[in-house]
Amino acid sequence: MDIDSKLTDDVLCLTVQESRIDAAGAVAFKEKIRSLVTDFSGRVVIDMHKVDFLDSSGLGALVAVMKMLDGGRRLELARCGTIVRKVLMLTRMDSVFELHETVPSGVGSGQDAA
Repeated sequence: MDIDSKLTDDVLCLTVQESRIDAAGAVAFKEKIRSLVTDFSGRVVIDMHKVDFLDSSGLGALVAVMKMLDGGRRLELARCGTIVRKVLMLTRMDSVFELHETVPSGVGSGQDAA
């Protein structure tokens, strides 16, 4: 799973470079995110602008990622396309994740995270 990461202050912006988060890639997605958020205590924003398909396995992977975040932090999703947003709304997960129309100001313009 190809995911770019940028760290700006206390915000980690992860940009999914794949068009699908589905059963075929859900495990790889979770493992890649786990490697990026382990020991990170700030905000985590996933830029979803390239994702045009999300199935139940992908949705489960997003929930699993949020559970990885300690301290009850909410996972933030930015730039979800029409189909992804519809899946989130139909499953009422739009109330679980914090959604942004754009990547929050200043996020993702910092240094590459390891």
